[in-house]
Amino acid sequence: MTSTDEDIQPYPFGPAERLDLHPHYARLRDEEPVAKVRLPFGSWAWLVTRHEDVKLVMADPRFRRTTPEDTDTPRATESYPASRDSFLTATGAEHLRLRKLVARAFSVPRIEKLRPRAQSTVDGLLDDLLRQGRPADLAGGLAWLLPVTMICELLGADVADRDRFAAWAIRMQGVHGLEEMDLARAELGAYFADLVARRRKAPADDLVSVLITAREGEKLTEAELISLCMVLLVGGFESTANQISNSIYALLARPELWEQLVDNPELAPRAVEELLRFLPLIRVTTFPVMAAEDVDMDGVLIRAGDAVVTAPYSANRDPAVFARPEEIDLGRTENPHLTFSHGAHHCLGAPLARMELQVVIGTLARRLPSLRLAIPAGEVAWSEDSLLRTVETLPVTW
Repeated sequence: MTSTDEDIQPYPFGPAERLDLHPHYARLRDEEPVAKVRLPFGSWAWLVTRHEDVKLVMADPRFRRTTPEDTDTPRATESYPASRDSFLTATGAEHLRLRKLVARAFSVPRIEKLRPRAQSTVDGLLDDLLRQGRPADLAGGLAWLLPVTMICELLGADVADRDRFAAWAIRMQGVHGLEEMDLARAELGAYFADLVARRRKAPADDLVSVLITAREGEKLTEAELISLCMVLLVGGFESTANQISNSIYALLARPELWEQLVDNPELAPRAVEELLRFLPLIRVTTFPVMAAEDVDMDGVLIRAGDAVVTAPYSANRDPAVFARPEEIDLGRTENPHLTFSHGAHHCLGAPLARMELQVVIGTLARRLPSLRLAIPAGEVAWSEDSLLRTVETLPVTW
């Protein structure tokens, strides 16, 4: 396939409107499932939109994750989204080595042991909101506080620093420029360097202490240890917090869905999966991969060295895989969505995120069946200060 500059489409296709998926994805799935796009920074890339193809790119070793050394990497911000020591950019044996060190901490059985703690945290936060009275901000008063509390306890970080973590997470996205991003990374890195030093002197029953043991066994470099702590902290709460807010917004903006859940609370686990499938969390793909060899995909030759970006939220609407993909079906039984990626880079924190979402949504349906938005859905303010789609506040009443 040959292309000219005129064939390269600008990406993203337009501003992210609340939780709407741009209609151009559907056209590409039907007519041009492997399309050339140009992101705001870096060179052009192939955008893959069908479920089968996205799944292949995520798992096939012929595609490797790019690193900051790939200076022409297509990306949404001026900065590269992760440092060279980051677990997020590791590949092959290096990635497997790092992944094994933390995988047990996020296994389904271990996360299930945390469910009672998550439940008590949610109940306590709801009690606080009820005491404060109506209207309440469910984003700031619940959605943000549960995930940061849980990941801090898991790592051994101080939950009292949660506001600092949130500020660092936003600045590390690069939306405020390279200087702010680098400064935030340095500040969070210094925070964990200090925590690691304290845990070396006085180990505790937390993941940082476990990783220090791995470091002393020469399985981790010091830079890898600090970077891994940073990734686990930020990744362990930011996406989940926004998904909680977005899920509640989506349910309350469609009262018939909320009523269905209240009447059938056993649907909560399926509802969580369906909302993970249907609601786009990121504004634009930020982790491209590079073809290590020539690959033919849907009749398009992706050459070795070409960059490829996947569109998992487009894949999650693929009618070849999902019946009525443009509808939210809280009772959907077959739901192989790709929101948590696939293959070797499948999200380690998926069991924790799922558990937290199930606890929040199930508890709200049980304790606050009359929950509703305190303002019209169209008046809810959305942040322009993040690469993630997130509400500024979520005013609710009951």
